[in-house]
Amino acid sequence: MKIGIIGAGNIGGNLTRRLTALGHDVSVANSRGPETLKDLARETGATPVRAEDAAEGAEVVVVTVPLKAVPDLPAGLLDGAAEGAAVIDTNNYYPKQRDGRIDAIEDGGLTESRWVEQHLGHPVIKAFNGTYAQDILDRPLPAGHPDRMALPVAGDDEAAKAKVRALIDEIGFDTVDAGGIDDSWRQQPDTPVYGLRAGADAVREALRKASPQRPADFRY
Repeated sequence: MKIGIIGAGNIGGNLTRRLTALGHDVSVANSRGPETLKDLARETGATPVRAEDAAEGAEVVVVTVPLKAVPDLPAGLLDGAAEGAAVIDTNNYYPKQRDGRIDAIEDGGLTESRWVEQHLGHPVIKAFNGTYAQDILDRPLPAGHPDRMALPVAGDDEAAKAKVRALIDEIGFDTVDAGGIDDSWRQQPDTPVYGLRAGADAVREALRKASPQRPADFRY
């Protein structure tokens, strides 16, 4: 599968490593240009590209940049993606720690991923936002293994969600349907499921226990 990854930090870098190891054709971009990704490309066989080219022909696009950087992504970022492409949003809103105040989230009541959708002009699937980056490499297990971790996956596009869940299964994790993007607050920072290393039943229970009140540390 052709996959574009926009952002080569902890999550983006380790997804590049895992997905290339599984045989996928991965293009990876960051904000500093493809010349800064030579080491990752040499290690993984991924193709370093400019951000505006990362989605070209991709069936899955991963957007894994700091939330505050989303409005600065190139216009038409997804124009060249394959028809029916699934776009994975791994972002979290860290207003005090990194992103500053985003009024549409603070006052408008938007979930982080709904805000990302509006900027990208494309539906997104929220996944990997509460996953420890190193777990992507260290904790994959075969389907049916009693210790296999499960990840929550939220999104409105059922076909795209199914594609993302199948990819995560291939990576080595179970998934739990966490509802639509307006429900994705259940997996935002400091919720019970955020960072949870557990199976599907525990993930479902953690999602159920989540409070819609955004924790004080994650409000501006």
